Order: sequence, then C-alpha cells, then structure tokens
Amino acid sequence: MIDADGYRPNVGIVLLNGDGRLFWARRVNRDGWQFPQGGMRSDETPLEAMYRELQEETGLLAHHVEVLAETRGWLRYRLPSRFVRHHQRPTCIGQKQVWFLLRLACSEEALRLDACEKPEFDLWRWVDFWYPAHHVVNFKRQVYERALRHFAPTVETVCRVEVGRCPQSVDAARRSAGGT
Repeated sequence: MIDADGYRPNVGIVLLNGDGRLFWARRVNRDGWQFPQGGMRSDETPLEAMYRELQEETGLLAHHVEVLAETRGWLRYRLPSRFVRHHQRPTCIGQKQVWFLLRLACSEEALRLDACEKPEFDLWRWVDFWYPAHHVVNFKRQVYERALRHFAPTVETVCRVEVGRCPQSVDAARRSAGGT
C-alpha cells in the first residue's frame, strides 16, 4: 500500500524498560540496528499494525507492554535513490510512520526474536535514550530524532527518568564544524 505521494504507511515502536533504556535490535544478516517497525495493511489502524509488528519482531503481546504515547500525524523519511525500486508501480519513495512509545510490563525473558517464520532481528540490547538518534542509518535519523523528542517528556514524567535534551545531531555537528 503506497499513498499518492509515494510513501508507504508504517508504524515505529520505541520500547523502554524500567530503567528508561530503549530496545535496540540488529537486522538479520546486516550491520544495521534499528527500532522495530513495519508496514501497515490497508485494513489496519496504526495501533493494530503496531501490535502485529510488535509480536512478529519481538514476540511480545499486548499484555506484555503498556502504550504510553504515540506521535500525531505522520513522520516521513525518503529512501536514498539506490533503494527506490523505480520499475515498480506505484513507486515507493519512502515511508510515513506513526510512532508508539511502549513500556515493557513483563520480564525481558518474554522477548523472542524468533517469534515469526522469518525473523527481522538476530540480536538486541538496551541502549541510552538518545543513542538510536545518532546510530540509525542516516536517512532515518531525522525521524528518529523527532519521535524521541516527542516522547522525551513522557519518559521523564511517567518513568521518572531524566533523558535530557537531544545532543546535537551528527550531521549538524559536522556542518557547524565546517565538515561535509
């Protein structure tokens, strides 16, 4: 399902543990690490898609988590040209996402990366709150920063964990230092 502008509807999941650290997972057979995410089906709401993706990618069910917040509207990112399948119609130029902030409400032993037939991830760990904004693949970086900025006040209030402000992005740091 691709919209008229070429964006695929998608959901993203930021999962926190009791210490305010975030679930960070490595894609199977790749070096890339990211949050769980996935496409929406035409008959799903963002919340329904989130629970389906959560189960497929982490093995967690609705009773294993507490939904703390979600972004309003779509956060978009464009794919680099090398990833756009120009021969396919409609052509997908990127993704538009609704992001959800979840808190783990069970033991981490419930996490199972092999919960579906074709796992998305092969390794996971807990990371500091802002870590993903600077370590995800470049073309997703702004969306990650926006989602985390949106969720930071909730994490600080609900979880009583100080996350502070987003450190200057790597790209902005390069620009201000005169790099390319």
